[in-house]
Amino acid sequence: MTEPNSTVPAEATNAPAANEPAQDSAPNDSAKTSGGVDASTLEAPAATAVLEDLDKLRVRAETAELERDQFRDLVKRTQADFENYQKRIQRDLQQERRYCHAALARDLLTALDNLDRAMEAAQKAGESGPLVQGVAMVRSQILDAFRRHGITPIEALGQPFDPNLHQAVMQRPDAEQPPNTVLQVLQQGFQIHDRVLRPAAVVVSTQG
Repeated sequence: MTEPNSTVPAEATNAPAANEPAQDSAPNDSAKTSGGVDASTLEAPAATAVLEDLDKLRVRAETAELERDQFRDLVKRTQADFENYQKRIQRDLQQERRYCHAALARDLLTALDNLDRAMEAAQKAGESGPLVQGVAMVRSQILDAFRRHGITPIEALGQPFDPNLHQAVMQRPDAEQPPNTVLQVLQQGFQIHDRVLRPAAVVVSTQG
């Protein structure tokens, strides 16, 4: 009786053991890309680019806010300047309307002075006829028209001398009046509202 052949075929010796895991020869796709480059080397530049874009956006936003504030301040200043301009225009218009008759009144003062001289001459001559009465009526009408437009004579006789209202033509000693008192009015002065059209020409007293 022959013994069984204990020789193991060659193929059996090269086969892996049943309980030995098979070796994975496939590449690790989670660590490398199809080109064989590490993925972390690609993610770092991308993250840097995003951060740079965020910084640029932040700078642009801050610049836009700054420009917005500057334009807002400019609008406020422009509005304030325009309101002040409107107020100044209104004030100038009011002043112009208030004193618009000053030039005409100043020109009429010469004619009024001539009427005063004519009446003084008539009084010295003792005349009181219709011609003198007519001159007095014309003078009164001119003064009434002046008053309607805020033009009034300046009170001077017996008043303390005021350089804003009076023009001292000469001085004269007077023991009865205090110094710097108006003794005589040589030419009547006039003012329109609070402005002097023409100062009164006066004689002022000095210490006697």
